[in-house]
Amino acid sequence: MRAMHSKDAIGLPFMKMHGLGNDFVIVDAREQAAAITPALAKGIGHRQFGVGFDQLAVIEQGEADAHLVFYNADGSTSAACGNATRCIARFLMQEMGKDALTLTTERGTLLARDAGDGLTSVNMGQPQLDWHEIPLAEAMDTLELPIEGAPTATGMGNPHCTFFVENAEAITLAEFGARHEYHPLYPERTNVQVAQVIGPDHIRMRVWERGVGITLASGSSSCATAVAAARRGLTRRKVQIDLDGGTIWIDWREDGVWMTGPTAHVFSGTLTPEFLRTLG
Repeated sequence: MRAMHSKDAIGLPFMKMHGLGNDFVIVDAREQAAAITPALAKGIGHRQFGVGFDQLAVIEQGEADAHLVFYNADGSTSAACGNATRCIARFLMQEMGKDALTLTTERGTLLARDAGDGLTSVNMGQPQLDWHEIPLAEAMDTLELPIEGAPTATGMGNPHCTFFVENAEAITLAEFGARHEYHPLYPERTNVQVAQVIGPDHIRMRVWERGVGITLASGSSSCATAVAAARRGLTRRKVQIDLDGGTIWIDWREDGVWMTGPTAHVFSGTLTPEFLRTLG
């Protein structure tokens, strides 16, 4: 699939993928660069006037098997997107005939592998636990923030704020997530999770993604929640996380946080030159 640079050519080919309902538009720009701007990403991301997505990911040539760039639905960028990385890894492994590969992102170098039974694993790297890495606005203990509910802050290449609650279903996530995304302790905004510990290796979690809103799943949020739960002694380092869109498995090892789950390539299409011109 070729991603065309010129809006006056044949348009912009893309793939629609999802991991547990966390959905993505994927543009393959390895053969010809695609001029993705924040305005273009926001337009494509509109669920009525565009295609709709939680994130847009661009596959570029890189020093490894590929380099990935991520955009949120509001046109802002993100250094990491775990489920999109898994979707792309599955696509590239099938294309290249490999069962493992290496991807680069702004987050760093990520290893991916075929986990069998249709599952794909990605090592999202070590979590960022110091306040300045996440980042927070000032020095503090990241285990329990001075916010009502004492959430835990974690960086996975993007910032996270995890609240441990008795009943994740009882939280009005639309209001709760929107309020905390812009908390002054998070200068770059934050992803928000509400997590209910079911057992030492089992968590129920719901997600509000910065720049997106409520999502059915989030890979980096799942990693951050697993890390936060382990740090607080609520679970072991290997857990099953049940999200609104399905189940993912997180394993915080010495070499990083491994995330394993299913992916789906739903369809491929082409954005028309006429549509692209309306977005400048």
